[in-house]
Amino acid sequence: MDLVPAPRHRDGLILGISAYVWWGFFPLYIRLAKPTGSYELVAHRIVWSLAICLILLVATRQWRRFLEVLGSGRLISWLSLAGLLLMFNWSIFIYATLTDQLVDAALGYYLNPLVSIALGVGLLRERLAVAQWAAVAVAGIGVLAVWLSTGHLPWISLVLAFTFGFYGYIEKVMVGGSPALVTLTIETLATTPLALVFLAVWGATGRQTFLNLGAGHVLVLLGMGIATAVPLLLINGAFRRLPLSVIGQLQFLCPTLQFLVGVLLLGESMPLARWVGFVTVWLALAILGVHATRASAVVRES
Repeated sequence: MDLVPAPRHRDGLILGISAYVWWGFFPLYIRLAKPTGSYELVAHRIVWSLAICLILLVATRQWRRFLEVLGSGRLISWLSLAGLLLMFNWSIFIYATLTDQLVDAALGYYLNPLVSIALGVGLLRERLAVAQWAAVAVAGIGVLAVWLSTGHLPWISLVLAFTFGFYGYIEKVMVGGSPALVTLTIETLATTPLALVFLAVWGATGRQTFLNLGAGHVLVLLGMGIATAVPLLLINGAFRRLPLSVIGQLQFLCPTLQFLVGVLLLGESMPLARWVGFVTVWLALAILGVHATRASAVVRES
């Protein structure tokens, strides 16, 4: 018996695939914004994303639900935390993209399904099957291999994996009943004061690039709002329509595309030892995939 209604499941797949493909190629857009630094880019992402969200709230007539959620202290607390996690995640990802460390970022998103498993055990008291424990152990070996091959802990990978893992947990478990546009608007609103203060200080000290590099650069930074809000709306919609196990499998699309962009288009280095680490992590994900497929088959038969 299928636990997710077919139309809802199909819509969730379309939303999820669209979001992860978008994110997979997003680094190419980020690099168009050079020489703007990562902090200024994140601030512009926040401000212009909020503008897009407010326009969509008006267009879709979701103001009433927006005000209802604003009246819930519990939801506001969780959504504010989610917004901070997103801001931190964006900062690290943009930094990795601008400093030719996109492959490390891809590794972080490969690790994200394993972080979701860890959160399930630590926060939801879920029990793991032997295959899941094996996958976590093998992935740990892969991270160790990358660490040894580069001489430093892949902190970018780990930070991205854990921040987005916690964000997904909040979206799925803590605020899952609220519309995606409403929650994204509040998450962005929670971090907008920080972004505005940063932009004001950056402008006052003469370090802002928004108006100093021509109309084309202005359009690129303004486009950060659309490029940020659209995939987040898509993935938030997918979170509400699909089980976390399915979301975890779809997540492989994003890092795979980012990995290919980093290696094939941006020419990032992949020495043999680093390949060993990635192949080990891919093996862990393959173990998870086989386990998830078998578990789904058992559910359908029952």
